[in-house]
Amino acid sequence: MDLLNTLVDKGLRRELPTRDEALAVLATSDDDVLDVVAAAGKVRRHWFGRRVKLNYLVNLKSGLCPEDCSYCSQRLGSKADILKYTWLKPDQASQAAAAGLAGGAKRVCLVASGRGPTDRDVDRVSDTIKAIKDQHEDVEVCACLGLLSDGQAERLREAGADAYNHNLNTSEGTYGDITTTHTYADRVDTVQKAHAAGLSACSGLIAGMGESDEDLVDVVYALRELDPDSVPVNFLIPFEGTPLAKEWNLTPQRCLRILAMVRFVCPDAEVRIAGGREVHLRTMQPLALNLANSIFLGDYLTSEGQAGKADLEMIADAGFEVEGAGEVTLPEHRATAGGGRGAHADSGCGAHEGGACGSHEGGGCGSHAGGGVCGSAPVEVPAEARTDLVAVRRRGAGTDLAPNA
Repeated sequence: MDLLNTLVDKGLRRELPTRDEALAVLATSDDDVLDVVAAAGKVRRHWFGRRVKLNYLVNLKSGLCPEDCSYCSQRLGSKADILKYTWLKPDQASQAAAAGLAGGAKRVCLVASGRGPTDRDVDRVSDTIKAIKDQHEDVEVCACLGLLSDGQAERLREAGADAYNHNLNTSEGTYGDITTTHTYADRVDTVQKAHAAGLSACSGLIAGMGESDEDLVDVVYALRELDPDSVPVNFLIPFEGTPLAKEWNLTPQRCLRILAMVRFVCPDAEVRIAGGREVHLRTMQPLALNLANSIFLGDYLTSEGQAGKADLEMIADAGFEVEGAGEVTLPEHRATAGGGRGAHADSGCGAHEGGACGSHEGGGCGSHAGGGVCGSAPVEVPAEARTDLVAVRRRGAGTDLAPNA
């Protein structure tokens, strides 16, 4: 197929696809989804081999957020029956992190609900980072604390943070429909602050919030411009008690097409399958490993994930291997440009230009009228609402029960 051959060639050269090409990937039919996965898989293997990086979430502070992000179970006014607790102490967070690291995780993501950290909050998180690194010298630590003020990213880096996550989530054109208490520009500014401080930027999206194909392409192209080292792709978990609770439009095939499009647009970035993979990809999760080179292990912020043991078995059964602590995740040209901290103008996921650590919990897909590889748009079939797959996290951080890792 000419389209897929062209996209593979561009991906191997780190060349940006055209918008029409990206839209055409999303418009391919279910009959062609294996061809799409195979093509994007060539690009993934070229830059990352068969390695899968494992990441582990620690929810430092859960619920009671003043922001009104429609997708979030922790939002202002949420009626979702989630765990709610204030800041974990550094030793509690370190113990939670240790469970994920024992399960094979290479990176720990420290997440706290809220608009953004106060300077005292940065002190708390700095103490937590030091506590974790005192016990696990080689671990990567990513902080995800919301909108950053001047100087805070630098302080986190000095404390030992390796990365900072702040997702764009959706396109600039639709952002105001999802959140009103802060702006798309606020999010871009925080990613840029992380870059400027020398932190490895992590920024991604949430698919399934009623967006069109054009919206998905817009946000992925915006991410390429911001040039994060890692791009988490979340699939909305429609929590009861949130405004998007009735959005159930993602199919496993749709999710695979989205992941393939992200891989083609950001060929050499760490593409991570984040929140919602168990709910929307379901038994197709192993296929998605051909597109993404990174996943979260175990549970998410407020929802349960697949058992950690099942994650490891899935990776092995699919013919992949867990990335070791001594292995460098990023391709050499990205890693050497900044030691894995921050991204750079020639990095391949674009040059820079002006929430939850890639694991948002919390559907709508949209369709593109243009032709796919077969020259015809897919027939949209409403997905079944699988509320049985949405389970609130009741273990791990903030509880007395052992975490899932």
